[in-house]
Amino acid sequence: MSKSLVDDLRSLLIAGKVTTQDDICVALHTKGHEVTQSKVSRLLRKLGAVKSKNEVGKIVYRLPLEPAPPTPNSQLSSLVINIVANEILIIVNTSPGSAQLIARVLDHLQNELQLLGTIAGDDTIIAISKSTKDIHLIVEKIHKALGLE
Repeated sequence: MSKSLVDDLRSLLIAGKVTTQDDICVALHTKGHEVTQSKVSRLLRKLGAVKSKNEVGKIVYRLPLEPAPPTPNSQLSSLVINIVANEILIIVNTSPGSAQLIARVLDHLQNELQLLGTIAGDDTIIAISKSTKDIHLIVEKIHKALGLE
């Protein structure tokens, strides 16, 4: 894989103007790269490109703003000390310095976990559920998502 091909593809993605893989092929051809749609597809996957709306509301390919969070298989469970909840809030206690990492994972899974979002400090996370009536079920889902079972 040519370094300049990847650099040119990154530039296209950062510009946020290409809407299809065919558009990307054409743009790369104009820069002197011989690529096929299947090669572009593989490169997009390798770079972690995502589809999102640009500033004018058009769906385009882009590089993600931040990397995907670590998976529960990466020993995140060792960073979690305790998870408690009352009728309204869920509190996750972590090792010092780990709360933002764990909160990032929870935010990434917020739809599956039925969370509105999280607020993280150094070693404590407040997780806010979409519904207070199912809060204990949500706590169980968080346990599972973080590999605590």
